[in-house]
Amino acid sequence: MNSVIISCSSCGKKNRIPAKKQHLRPQCGHCKAPINMTNQAVPVELGDQDFHDFVKQAPLPIMVDFFSPTCGPCQMMLPIVNAMAREHINKFIIAKVDTSKNNQIALFFNIRGVPSFMFFKDGNLIDQISGAVSQNVLEQKLRSL
Repeated sequence: MNSVIISCSSCGKKNRIPAKKQHLRPQCGHCKAPINMTNQAVPVELGDQDFHDFVKQAPLPIMVDFFSPTCGPCQMMLPIVNAMAREHINKFIIAKVDTSKNNQIALFFNIRGVPSFMFFKDGNLIDQISGAVSQNVLEQKLRSL
């Protein structure tokens, strides 16, 4: 499970925020002050076991990046996906699925090439894009949700 370690702006204590909970407006474990995740969020790593439950329970629209670490275009998209996770923390959830480790979910959605991006709202698949695209194209799809 990926997570982010952030120092509280009120008391300075370090907090480990699980990526799967960073959109829930976390609080400092010591002083209970809200922790600002803007510019510090990371994409949520999902897999075969937790994908469906996470998407069904998500309170925000989700963009999922299906990728492979050995894919050149996927590596090109990595900085864009990471930047989108930081920029849109309270509006959208940015997630990723490594298809080389999680082939069941890739088979379920009939992913034939990576990168592939899927957009979910209220647990339902709304749209998808295959191939490397610009950040503007991805953000336009998110805004349409």
